Amino acid sequence: RDIGVTGVQTCALPIFLAARKAGVEIPHYCWHESLSVVASCRMCLVEVGETKPDGSVVMGPKLVPGCQTPIKEGTVIRTDSNKVKTSQQMTLELLLLNHPLDCSICDQAGECYLQDYTYKYGKAHSRLDEPKLQRNDKYHIGEQIALFTDRCVMCTRCVRFTREISGTSELQVVARGSHEEIDVFPDTPCNNKLAGNVVDLCPVGALCSKDFLYKKRVWWLKHAEGVCTGCSTGCSIHIDQNENRVYRLRPRENPEAQGHFMCDEGRFGFKYIHDEHRLHAPRIGKGSDAKSLGSDSNTGDLSFADPWPTVLAETRKRIQNAIQHDPSGFVAVLSPFMTVEEAYLLASAVKKIDSRTRLCLGPVPVVGADDLYPKGPKGEAPAPNKVKFTIRAEKCPNRVGVEAVLRHFEGSVQKIEDLPASAASAWYVVGGYGSGWVNDKVNQAIGTPSLLIVQDIFPSPLSERADIVLASGSFAEREGTYVNHAGLAQAAHAAIRTPGSSRADGRLLMELSGRSGLFNAMALRKEIAATIPALAALAAGDLGEHGVRLNAPTRTPVSPVTPS
Repeated sequence: RDIGVTGVQTCALPIFLAARKAGVEIPHYCWHESLSVVASCRMCLVEVGETKPDGSVVMGPKLVPGCQTPIKEGTVIRTDSNKVKTSQQMTLELLLLNHPLDCSICDQAGECYLQDYTYKYGKAHSRLDEPKLQRNDKYHIGEQIALFTDRCVMCTRCVRFTREISGTSELQVVARGSHEEIDVFPDTPCNNKLAGNVVDLCPVGALCSKDFLYKKRVWWLKHAEGVCTGCSTGCSIHIDQNENRVYRLRPRENPEAQGHFMCDEGRFGFKYIHDEHRLHAPRIGKGSDAKSLGSDSNTGDLSFADPWPTVLAETRKRIQNAIQHDPSGFVAVLSPFMTVEEAYLLASAVKKIDSRTRLCLGPVPVVGADDLYPKGPKGEAPAPNKVKFTIRAEKCPNRVGVEAVLRHFEGSVQKIEDLPASAASAWYVVGGYGSGWVNDKVNQAIGTPSLLIVQDIFPSPLSERADIVLASGSFAEREGTYVNHAGLAQAAHAAIRTPGSSRADGRLLMELSGRSGLFNAMALRKEIAATIPALAALAAGDLGEHGVRLNAPTRTPVSPVTPS
């Protein structure tokens, strides 16, 4: 196919991206939008010519790399001529000379560029008669990474990532010619906090995640778009699951959030959602009077009766009685792990009963300081204008969004740790943290109230003495909106069902507040935007693939660039 370039005076856009804008695929291995251009894989070679003043087209004598060659006015790009096709076939034949052809056991099968391009552009037969070179696999290359050396096509994406993004430079190319390999220096494995990204970057099955290795074929996985809740960066992610079990998280490209990558803390930090100690059913009463209702996979209780109508009716009754007895003595604690919709449902329901009730913010986990990348030679942080990725010290996803709800209903943000001991007579406390979060200040503030309702995913010192425990959902089981540190509101979608008889927070709070119908995050966003001026940017309901900024001058969702 020929692509003509017109209406361009000066442009540094490479041929590869120009073709993409025109809807034409140019195969490639080494090029990546966030890495430097090396033009080493030779897969993107195309014919390039120019249009002369008389209208004739003169093509260049040699093929040029599409990832490195810029376009100009009058450039003509030819991507499917016989010369280009022959080059692609020869390149693929070279890459496959020493490849073990072990697709049947390779974790990358099903999402491998080598498979796809060989099928689309390659030959069906190899002319190699000599024995293939065999190299040893390298499981030592990283704590979370295994290198299957025979599969490597030497695109050097991984090497450039450790030099340009993480700045830790563990990976390198050793030897030369057909003996080239990726390796690390002795006793210097690739264990930086962004190391898992090299698995995503690898276009073939050379670098694999030990955590996912041989666990599940990718064509069985179902995908949901979510938001990482590990810190306030709010990385856009793909949640990959099968049969109601999450197998991996992958970064989802979002230039408004984190770019193309995510940290290992977020990537591998999802295991708690399948922890056997999670709350699987609601409970009424405490101590010897405690009664767990519904199905609990931990105890083997297979009751099929829905416990929630009874539990929520009792919860609603006790909340109303407590507020009628002492309105200002009722406090609802909104967790920074709640979505905007969940925080709004709880806050509006409590304030609707009596405006004198109080709202406060749950503990905001902060660990150390922001971790900036790429690192310098001695591990020092980069200059502010050189930062390419940040792991934030604030280890929660939605403090900004929950605070916006609190300011609207309460006028200010009050933190639970700042409240005096035994600050209220009745409490509704929302958790949702992936690890222990009840500290001494929280315990002192709550004291021994007459009513304690806890909505959480794990048992805690509070749930043990709570009058009612509402088993809720993790980030992978809920739908809603998270607002990151920079005010970017992103939509997250549920990937799996909640375990046992636990219930997703949105549905739980929807029914607790007495609203009719099913929980619908998009509809709620429109209501929230009309109610809370600070969240007016949510008015569209659909936040798009990249989200919307709360402080943006318009409410138009940030959409990905699509080929014209």
